[in-house]
Amino acid sequence: MIRVRSELTPASLGKKTAALFEASAAKIRSIETSWTPSQGAPVFTINGRYTSRGWTEWTQGFQFGAAILQYDATGETEFLESGRKHTVDLMAPHVSHIGVHDHGFNNVSTYGNLLRLLNEGKFEGSNWERHFYELALKCSGAVQAMRWSKIAGGGGFVYSFNGPHSLFVDTIRSMRALAVAHRLGHVLTAENDARISLLGRLLDHARATAKYSVYYGEGRDFYDLRGRTAHESIFNTNDGNFRCPNSQQGYSPFSTWTRGLAWAMVGFAEQLEFLETITDAELDPFGGRASAVEFMLKAARATCDFYIENSATDGIPYWDTGAPNLHKLGDWGSRPSDPFNPHEPVDSSAAAIAAQGLLRLGRYLNDDRYFQAGLTVCDSLFDAPYLSTDPNHQGLILHAVYHRPNGWDLAPGTDGVPRGEACMWGDYHARELALYVHRLATGAPYLTFWS
Repeated sequence: MIRVRSELTPASLGKKTAALFEASAAKIRSIETSWTPSQGAPVFTINGRYTSRGWTEWTQGFQFGAAILQYDATGETEFLESGRKHTVDLMAPHVSHIGVHDHGFNNVSTYGNLLRLLNEGKFEGSNWERHFYELALKCSGAVQAMRWSKIAGGGGFVYSFNGPHSLFVDTIRSMRALAVAHRLGHVLTAENDARISLLGRLLDHARATAKYSVYYGEGRDFYDLRGRTAHESIFNTNDGNFRCPNSQQGYSPFSTWTRGLAWAMVGFAEQLEFLETITDAELDPFGGRASAVEFMLKAARATCDFYIENSATDGIPYWDTGAPNLHKLGDWGSRPSDPFNPHEPVDSSAAAIAAQGLLRLGRYLNDDRYFQAGLTVCDSLFDAPYLSTDPNHQGLILHAVYHRPNGWDLAPGTDGVPRGEACMWGDYHARELALYVHRLATGAPYLTFWS
């Protein structure tokens, strides 16, 4: 369980966020020098060097978005120009990609960040540049919303790359693509010019995720623990009925893959913030504000509470709460995380994502327990043994896990436990997290995914 440190403030983490962005600059430059587009998007490191993995190119937006965040934090124009160039040159296929659930990851991290900075006045751009980013985000939101499965009794969800039977908990974070497109005044236009609200699909997807991906200790099944999540929920595509939980990257359908948990934490927290920018008139056709806030807040509280209760005292989780050898660590929840243990890996990328969820929910509720827990995670993550300052290692945040069941992560020793490597989503979200804290500390505009 996280030992929440009440003395921490965003300002007290100033030296650590500065050190993170100092290390980050060298990592981005190193990847820029060694990487070529023909290699595919960098995904995770092996022996300290970023490599690709043929699956989907879901991490390319994190690669280029990292440079944009670096500019946002430091004002170093080389990173802005790199982010702009690569977004224009290489991100168009992601805007029109009909085969994935990753539009929020790829396109909001690039086009979205650039539009946000342009609207904040952090760099000068023409109206045509602004319109270019806006058009990309409108199209991305609509394309993502088109990937739709209906649920028995009403509603539906954006289905995963596994197919129309599959709801991933991760995809709640991709709803930011629909949110941005809606704010830009866009809709999905279907057969006979039917106008489909992107806000409506966002809310339906979020409601499905809250109902089927998150547990509340209400007796849904024998393993119903409040706040735990299922990575995947399976539906019968013939009639739209829910069939069972499943897991692709976690240990089992009945344990909690902690990165999936983290996606739910930040996804619901940031959508609660987003709803505050939406009028009652926009929400009324979809059940109204009270209903939307109620189910999102229930899910956000439950997942954040579960994370606090099921992480090590320093706020770093192990990769799955039901990992088969976790019991060999004894009372692991009563001491700091140990990435060098010989039994089960931690997942620092889950911590980088989850911390932002804790901070945002704490701010939304004005609840110090969540906010201080988020700062506690930051204090651990932005320091050794997690922050990498080694100039020969391209990763920023060490001890991340990608796909434990598939054995894709490097285990350098004889015990078979992955450690010492980084991943593109962990590094990106650590930068986004550090930028969030930095802006709070300096009184800069509050960081949101929309502008």
